[in-house]
Amino acid sequence: MSMSRTRGTRERLVVIGGDAAGMSAASQARRLNKPDELEIVAFERGTFTSYSACGIPYWVGGDVPDRDRLIARTPEEHRARDIDLRLRTEVTEIDPDGQRVRARDLGSGAESWTSYDKLVIATGARPIRPGLPGVDAPGVHGVQTLDDGQALLDTLARTRGRRAVVVGAGYIGVEMAEALINRGYEVTVVNRGSEPMSTLDPDMGRLVHEAMEGLGITMVNDAEVTGVLTGDDGRVRAVATEDREFPADVVVLGIGVRPETTLARAAGLPLGTHRGLLTDRSMRVRGYENIWAGGDCVEVLDLVSGQQRHIPLGTHANKHGQVIGTNAGGGYATFPGVVGTAVSKVCDLEIARTGLREKDAHRVGLRFETVTIESTSRAGYYPNSSPMTVKMLAEHRTGRLLGVQIVGREGAGKRVDIAAVALTAGMTAEQMTTLDLGYAPPFSPVWDPILVAARKAAAKTRGSL
Repeated sequence: MSMSRTRGTRERLVVIGGDAAGMSAASQARRLNKPDELEIVAFERGTFTSYSACGIPYWVGGDVPDRDRLIARTPEEHRARDIDLRLRTEVTEIDPDGQRVRARDLGSGAESWTSYDKLVIATGARPIRPGLPGVDAPGVHGVQTLDDGQALLDTLARTRGRRAVVVGAGYIGVEMAEALINRGYEVTVVNRGSEPMSTLDPDMGRLVHEAMEGLGITMVNDAEVTGVLTGDDGRVRAVATEDREFPADVVVLGIGVRPETTLARAAGLPLGTHRGLLTDRSMRVRGYENIWAGGDCVEVLDLVSGQQRHIPLGTHANKHGQVIGTNAGGGYATFPGVVGTAVSKVCDLEIARTGLREKDAHRVGLRFETVTIESTSRAGYYPNSSPMTVKMLAEHRTGRLLGVQIVGREGAGKRVDIAAVALTAGMTAEQMTTLDLGYAPPFSPVWDPILVAARKAAAKTRGSL
């Protein structure tokens, strides 16, 4: 007898993970199915649900004054919609053959099995914590969850010193550096790369480097951390590289994240080269009809390169959840892939990118041309016009757009969305030059910076015929 028939006609959907992908899936499935049709049980090992991890640096920095503003939907709101949400409960095993999961109550330690008809894996990602001496010392923090953010704020409140070291200069590292500057700390960023923001090409990363130093942040590039040094009290006192020590009263790890797929791997579910779960376009785990996965624990198709990538972003996670919830709820939806769009800021410097970097294009064997142009956010004569740098990659001969990077002040970052649409549509640089974009002096020059770059890229690719 099947597990679903033992409960009558009602099926059970089990969700592992209570943030963006998991609770979006649960909520969408509930919209499509009444409680007497579908029982929904969700497990979350933390104490919060449906929150914006992307907002944590702005909360730590004081731009967002209240933690609760980062919470989109509380546990009570989910439960009011007949979702059996179990907080502080960690799933420790998935049994695909038996269609069940084992969970442990982190308060009591009690363990029990829960059967499922349909399963959603939304276990997210975990911060990379290098196996270095002292990395687990008090005063060393990752910032992946609201609990992490609160722990960091607690440390900042009771730490007398005002020296902070951020390890890593990706999105989280750069944003946390600014947050700590806003908190009145003396900040050093130790980065193993040649420039901050490795999601950009180094020539564009250099612009970010200059802006960070202008903000008072000390940038240390091409530096490998060898350990975290502690004082007599066991707390962090410095970060060491091969040839230097950087005094620190608090350390923030901004090295990046990896898919949290420990459970999936132990259950024999298929993983990709980036250790993320592999799914089809419906977000169904490959080879399993009744298991879906989404969010930071999966790999997604890059529509530009045609390869699988791990891109942990809340925008993707929420879309995955909608698709999963629709399919698990009896409907049909797909997630075709991404082009790799992201935007961030350092103080008033906006940083954006979409598509491929030069090294990405080289890696997949594409021949390409690059152009870099300087323009302004508004008509040059209009007040408060600010400079903007746009870099564009287009395929050799065909002129197909491959990627765009933008660094500039107000009005720069969201221009990347024009390129993201063009990439999704498979447009060439030549086709982009005819886009009918909005123009008025307060918003743009007559030739928008994106169109200027497209004109130059089109001319360059035509010249290579």
